[in-house]
Amino acid sequence: MSKDIEREQAIAEAAASEPLQDQATQLINALQSTHAEAVSDVIQAFGEITVVVPRERIVELCEYLKTTPEFAFNLLADICGVDRGPEEDPRFEVNYHLFSTTKFHRLRLKVVVSEEDASVPTVTNVWRTANWHERETFDMFGVRFDGHPDLRRILLPDDWQGHALRKDFPLRGYEPYSLS
Repeated sequence: MSKDIEREQAIAEAAASEPLQDQATQLINALQSTHAEAVSDVIQAFGEITVVVPRERIVELCEYLKTTPEFAFNLLADICGVDRGPEEDPRFEVNYHLFSTTKFHRLRLKVVVSEEDASVPTVTNVWRTANWHERETFDMFGVRFDGHPDLRRILLPDDWQGHALRKDFPLRGYEPYSLS
């Protein structure tokens, strides 16, 4: 048997050794006991846990989740933005998808921000990969990441107007990129 197959089997066995509900309960209880003020809300749906965090506490909580051995969230899998629509307040969500490569559990952190103050502190000092994820979220949604070392467009041209994944962005774009 190849080493890859053996590793995949080990991961599956470790993940199956403790029921997902027990892992979720332990994770939530530990977070609420140590950082109760940083946990605004906890949502459990479809076998996933989402913790809503105030933007002022996101860096602190990410550092804690990464460095605490019982959590060991050593992989930031993704940061993505969500535009709830111009009629919603707060309008934007920033979702952080975390994974532990040693404990084999996942967690989503969610920060909600208004359109008037669409900024979140950067987590590039916690995970280096946040650099690119935050740039993409800035480019597509216009959410700024305070303290980011190089916050500029990553997918669209520098002279592009607007943010292409906002719900109020014109379907055919702005001039001179319009397809009309």
